[in-house]
Amino acid sequence: MGSEILKYYSCWFQELFLDSGMNNDLAIFLNVVINCIVLIIAVIIIDFICKKIVVESFKAFSHSTKTTLDDFLVLSNFPKYVAHFVPFAIVWYLIPVIFIEYPVIAKFLLGTIDIGVIVLFVFILRSILRSIRNYLQTKEEFHDKPLQSYVQVLMIFGWGIAIFLIISILTGYSIVSLGTLGAASAILLLIFKDTILGFVASIQVSVNDIVRIGDWITFSTYGADGYVTEINLATVRVQNFDNTYTTIPTYSLIADSFQNWRGMQESKGRRIKRSLWIKQNSVKFLSSEELEELKKIQLIAPYIEHREKEVDRVNTQTEADKNLLINGRNQTNLGVFRKYADAFLHENQAINKDLFLMVRHLAPTDKGLPLEIFCFSYDKNWENYEHIQADIFDHLIAALPYFGLEIFESPTGKDLEKLK
Repeated sequence: MGSEILKYYSCWFQELFLDSGMNNDLAIFLNVVINCIVLIIAVIIIDFICKKIVVESFKAFSHSTKTTLDDFLVLSNFPKYVAHFVPFAIVWYLIPVIFIEYPVIAKFLLGTIDIGVIVLFVFILRSILRSIRNYLQTKEEFHDKPLQSYVQVLMIFGWGIAIFLIISILTGYSIVSLGTLGAASAILLLIFKDTILGFVASIQVSVNDIVRIGDWITFSTYGADGYVTEINLATVRVQNFDNTYTTIPTYSLIADSFQNWRGMQESKGRRIKRSLWIKQNSVKFLSSEELEELKKIQLIAPYIEHREKEVDRVNTQTEADKNLLINGRNQTNLGVFRKYADAFLHENQAINKDLFLMVRHLAPTDKGLPLEIFCFSYDKNWENYEHIQADIFDHLIAALPYFGLEIFESPTGKDLEKLK
């Protein structure tokens, strides 16, 4: 009954034109044109009304629930896409009626509507996936996971299926035939080679927990040194410390070597490893008078006294001739300073004594004898860490003259002028 009424009203203008004596073909053509104009206007109005009703209803529903997933669905235009189904259904139902005299055009338009519905399904899928991603990123256990990579993979599959269906509609061939799927798979593998590599890399990065969003990484090959802000299917985005951005191919994270500072950030301390370059000709044996003077330094006074007793005992046993300092056992200004630096680090409240702590010599070079400070600071924040490190070396450099030691420094122009 309904279809009969639609046919009657769809031919109303045609009957009117025929009654006025118009040619039948022209009357049919004009009737179709007028019906199309009316349909377009009606569909625009219906689409506007449906969007208003569905979107506002969904907003009201999302406000009444405790979960935030529906709020993300609203932000991703999910209700708006769903509302488009009503106009599509109306057009799909009315096209055969309006173009009853033009079956070829009707078939073409119905195919176009089918393609539009497929694309609309893909947009709805994208909206759902984005909403799920944004929702999961609000959870503590997911905020550092490469969710964008998985969303992109699912979208590729969604678009792949959509393209197959559209090709099937346009060509009339079934997509389930073995030959068609084989050829399509080969083409997809060729076209999406980098995407597939990125997908595999994303899975390995996630499963092996190689990189998380928020990690500080250093990737010298790409000039990256900063925090990971995004991990997607094709690239990893790093915000460098100079506020520039570097994009790294995801596959490079498993193919090349890079440095991840997460271990340091999760540990109990951040390493300080730096050397003082001592002039070797400033190293000397200490006389009794010089040792007495150094005993005034409170941090090492107990060590000097204990060491002095041990040296005297050994020298007495070996009957060493102490008219020359080189004979027997002796203390050196560098050895005493090394013990001073060690004691200073143990007294420093910013240094974690539960982690490795050492003051050691490295192999001598043409720039002097490196005295390396190796310890860990409690504070791992970069700015505070640098302040702690600077304070330590400020003090040690200033303390060197008290031990008769000098820092190596390449001569400047003024130094050379003094030699003239």
